[in-house]
Amino acid sequence: MTQVFDASGTAVPVTVIEAGPCNVMTLRSVERDGYAAVQLGFLDKPRRLASRSVRGQVAKLDSKRSKRLSAAGVVLPAKADCEPKRFVREFRGVSEGIEVGQVLTVDLFEGIERVDVTGTTKGRGTAGVMKRHGFSGQRATHGVKKVHRHQGGTGMNTTPGRVFKGKRMAGRFGSERSTMRNLRVVRIDREHNLLLVRGAIPGPNGAYVMVRQTNLIKRVAGPGAVVPAKKKAGAK
Repeated sequence: MTQVFDASGTAVPVTVIEAGPCNVMTLRSVERDGYAAVQLGFLDKPRRLASRSVRGQVAKLDSKRSKRLSAAGVVLPAKADCEPKRFVREFRGVSEGIEVGQVLTVDLFEGIERVDVTGTTKGRGTAGVMKRHGFSGQRATHGVKKVHRHQGGTGMNTTPGRVFKGKRMAGRFGSERSTMRNLRVVRIDREHNLLLVRGAIPGPNGAYVMVRQTNLIKRVAGPGAVVPAKKKAGAK
């Protein structure tokens, strides 16, 4: 994270995201796969770290199966003909004007004002209720001895005689999928493929995230909409 200054001189906290270049590796279709999606790959992986099956996803490799399918007249899907990628994800939706092997850059976000960023939060291990859920803890006066950060009693009465599922307790904190929605795009750096969004995003520095245009629509009353007036105090 860093900060930039807008035209009025106000400091805006932003997160810098390297949004590309991403190679289009596969296109999913409803006819063949049952759903429509585009598969993108980011950051080259050394070939010594990529298995044959992974290399076969991006380049055409001769195999008994491919030869058998070609002899039977089956049209094999197109390959991206690029290096294996470290981070591969699919984005659901119809992809018009996108072809396998195409390289997508940060220019894709031109004209987009808000985005959703999905990633994995920082793993903090086993944490107590104060750190994990923001509990206030127990009082530091009468009757409390060396248990100021403990949760306290969790028992119930005879009815129901058990602890309800979902009770907030100590446990593993973090390392979960999280999405920050409706983040404003502050600036786009086409030269270095950088996307600056306002606020924080999930994960540590250098983590992989998915950025997509937000589908969160704020309902704003139009010019012909009728906005109900506020009632006065005591009115029925």
